[in-house]
Amino acid sequence: MNGIKRLILLVLACGFTGDVLAQYHIRHPNAITLHGEWTFALDLADQGISGQWYLDGITRTNRQDIVTVPHCFSSDPRYLFYTGTAWYRKSFAWKPTSGERVILHFDAAYYLTRVWLNGQEVGTHEGGYTPFHFDITDYLKDGDNLLAVSVSNDTWKLNTVPAVKDNYDINGSYPAWINYGGLIRPVYLTVEPEVYIENLKVEATPDLDKGDAVLKTKVRIRNASKQAVSPKADFTVRLGEQTVPLRWQTGAVRIPAGETLTLESSSKLSAAQTELWDVNSPTLYNLAAAVGNDTLATNFGIRKVEVRDAQLLLNGRPVRLGGGNRVLDYPGLGSLEPDWLIERDFRLMKEAGMEFQRLTHYTPAEYFYDLADRYGMLIITEAGNWQLTPKQLDNDTIRTKFKQQFREMVERDWNHPSVIAYSVGNEYLSDEPEGQRWTKDMIAYAKELDATRLYTFATMRLNSLPEKPEDEASQYVDFISANIYGNHAKALDHIHRLYPDKPVLISEWGVRADNAKGEAGQVQHINEVMGELRKRPYVAGGAWWTYNDYQSRYYGSNANGYRPWGLVGPDRSARPAYQVYQQQMAPLTVEKTGFQSGGKGVHELRLKISARADFPAYRVQGYVLETPHTRVSLPDLEPGESAEITLPVTGFQEDILLKVVKPTGYVALQQTMTLKEKN
Repeated sequence: MNGIKRLILLVLACGFTGDVLAQYHIRHPNAITLHGEWTFALDLADQGISGQWYLDGITRTNRQDIVTVPHCFSSDPRYLFYTGTAWYRKSFAWKPTSGERVILHFDAAYYLTRVWLNGQEVGTHEGGYTPFHFDITDYLKDGDNLLAVSVSNDTWKLNTVPAVKDNYDINGSYPAWINYGGLIRPVYLTVEPEVYIENLKVEATPDLDKGDAVLKTKVRIRNASKQAVSPKADFTVRLGEQTVPLRWQTGAVRIPAGETLTLESSSKLSAAQTELWDVNSPTLYNLAAAVGNDTLATNFGIRKVEVRDAQLLLNGRPVRLGGGNRVLDYPGLGSLEPDWLIERDFRLMKEAGMEFQRLTHYTPAEYFYDLADRYGMLIITEAGNWQLTPKQLDNDTIRTKFKQQFREMVERDWNHPSVIAYSVGNEYLSDEPEGQRWTKDMIAYAKELDATRLYTFATMRLNSLPEKPEDEASQYVDFISANIYGNHAKALDHIHRLYPDKPVLISEWGVRADNAKGEAGQVQHINEVMGELRKRPYVAGGAWWTYNDYQSRYYGSNANGYRPWGLVGPDRSARPAYQVYQQQMAPLTVEKTGFQSGGKGVHELRLKISARADFPAYRVQGYVLETPHTRVSLPDLEPGESAEITLPVTGFQEDILLKVVKPTGYVALQQTMTLKEKN
């Protein structure tokens, strides 16, 4: 039975609706979702395993709650902020077929997950934001199958990742964000042949002088059959609707029964076949790999990211970009990320000029990265080392858990052109020997997984310390990421003195909306700090903490549970600071140079369009200026260049709304301009 027929069977058997199927993006096109209704029970005293709650025939329908998966039990009103173990159970029909492998996927479940199928334990996973899977072929039976999953969000312990500090300090024993528990992302099945592709990595390296590019692929192949195989991979590359003809050099591997190996291949794109990906023109290719009866496809982009002379270069051009941090939190959803919320957040961030950022201290849903690929955004991904203590940084258990989560993050995201860097942590004591060892070791480990990205971590130890560059772990990174919440000029100058050849990203800066000056204080803070950033050409980016308000148990949270750092509130309503941030982070300015009144209400408005030369600064290409009645293409401008344009204006209004729109369709700047000078 093929995947489509099985999907129809599951929909009929389980009563899935189209709305549930469409709410969450899944990378596998033939995924058979297990979304929809599951039975649910709290396990307050951790009796589930000893009580064999994974067995069939032990539940009573009128004693079981029904929830909709994906599900966040921490935000479900019935189990609000419960901390502990919960059980999810679902039956589905299946008819096993020989020569196929059935893989059970979880895109993420928070935090400790154990899985049983038909009373047999399948496996365990620890970590709350990265994908994992199990081969369940040998556990399936003909007819109804019972899937039971226990999920515990009893985290922020001494040896979890993230962890609570182990320094016994009453002032430091707090979690930074809510431990939203549950099956928080899609759960689904895929059906594979016995020899199938587990993962596919594409490395696209352009030659900026010649204009061509080299493609390298790494295809990880699982041989689940009972005999050795020597598979060959065939590749198809497409740009839009056009197939790109390529000649591949393909290696050879012999994969013993029951093992997994990687097959490497390479090819070359001519200059005519090469289109670069960047923020304003995010060109995407698609590569499909075929091995035996299996195929796997992925999008990728061709772009070059490098660091030179204290500048961040994208395709050989220096870029300086605004950014923001996004916390997974929404009223009533907790850490759930349905597609509509990701699309809404992406648009608001993109239109606020948030183009370069570490989104948060853990891995968001992949759909956000898909949008970043499609519409242009630079992202640093970070696994959950949040303020680990020196003792924890040297702990073998912590290190093993972090490496596992980091690997799962990298192997999910390594084909996204929007991902330009990986971070190995946030705000740990990077000036201590343990912090230096962690940074050096984890970057070395990460480069074994993916050497094509830049590496960094978010430090809070460089604002005034140390005195020598070798005394702090930023010596090992490609660019500095510094969290700075005051004395920005002094801190930036100190960092630049220590590491004069490295660009600096302010990975966190901001002020709460309930500060002493209120929301007006946010506006003032934006204007003041932007003035300092523009004086310092080595500042490659600045990311506001945070784009959105979020719930927390961190000290200083308000009595309503929220920390109001956001430019938008919990429901994404914009604060006054949002529009100011948009204006300050726009790569261009619009200035009126003249207005000529004409007869019959037809006038001319003369404008000067200038690409910022300081911050943010990057090429303005393909932008459009819109008014309620006119749409005019703007000339391409390099940073520091200006152009004069004339707009026709019809009517007798005193003010006009101007919008500058990016080539990807998002608003870069909007402002109301007075047409006539008032007496």
